[in-house]
Amino acid sequence: MVRPGARNLITDVAGLKVGQAEDARIATGVTVLMADAPAAAVCDIRGGAPGTRDVATLDAASLVGQVDAIALSGGSAFGLDAPAGVTQVLRAQGRGFVIRPSAPPVPIVPGAILFDLANDGDKDWGDEPPYRRLGAQAARAAALDFSLGTVGAGYGAVAGRLKGGIGSTSAQTGEGIAVGALVAVNSVGSAIIPGTDAFWAFPFEQDGEFGGRRPEAFAPVPLDLPSDMKLPRAGENTTIAIVATDAALDRSELARIAVMAADGFARALRPVHTPFDGDAVFALSTAKHPLEGIRQREVMRLGHIAADCIARAIARGIYAATSLGAIKSYRDIYGGI
Repeated sequence: MVRPGARNLITDVAGLKVGQAEDARIATGVTVLMADAPAAAVCDIRGGAPGTRDVATLDAASLVGQVDAIALSGGSAFGLDAPAGVTQVLRAQGRGFVIRPSAPPVPIVPGAILFDLANDGDKDWGDEPPYRRLGAQAARAAALDFSLGTVGAGYGAVAGRLKGGIGSTSAQTGEGIAVGALVAVNSVGSAIIPGTDAFWAFPFEQDGEFGGRRPEAFAPVPLDLPSDMKLPRAGENTTIAIVATDAALDRSELARIAVMAADGFARALRPVHTPFDGDAVFALSTAKHPLEGIRQREVMRLGHIAADCIARAIARGIYAATSLGAIKSYRDIYGGI
């Protein structure tokens, strides 16, 4: 049997912490997943307008293949400075990839960004964008418990025509393997079934984690684009996610899980992986739990669970978000607590 973990957060995967930092004046922020020890990781990109940093280091043909942290940031291309702030904190802790004993270790911190530059925040930040500072603040704030919604990289996010945000969920198998997801939702697509107040992800909801709404009845879904999606403009949208597990997996197995996990976007958003989105999924393993049985079958199972975790996390992030200026939240429009 598979159930949510104790926190229903990605930090139910042992060895991981999450830190967040925001700048309310600018209406932006950074969310960082910190690993207690180097962890194998990969990245799968599905959107047509991605913004990433150092993901080539995660390729199976690359030397390192492990990360110390992963940074998700607002700010579009300016947000690619966020991993540098995380690197600064990790270096002070003596963390990183050792090239030679006489050289300082090099922290490995890939990252991905979303576009939040069109909200009402004051983007006149002067000569130095805030994202390196926010990345360092988020890294120092890393903890097992963290907030969802209008926080971190999701502070200025918009999902369809609703306020987007940070979402997270987890699942644990009967054998004790943990899977978790962390998502910053800033999508072109809508998370809501037309004519209802229910999320597309409603079949996957656990314990009322995003309001428990169910469609009483709805007409056949139109085959055209939904009317409540965001007006698509190139480079202004992205859902970026991290899935993690404590199962001991190699990078090829993680790559398959990342591919399967990306389908969680399609379970929660419509349309998805558009030319205007920068959709990307990082998959990470802390390798604390041996994988038993037929490996290919277990990889399939974990990828399936990861996809559901992402779908749940997308809805949960939108449900938890609070309104930001003219960008109204789900709960302000449809109600809920």
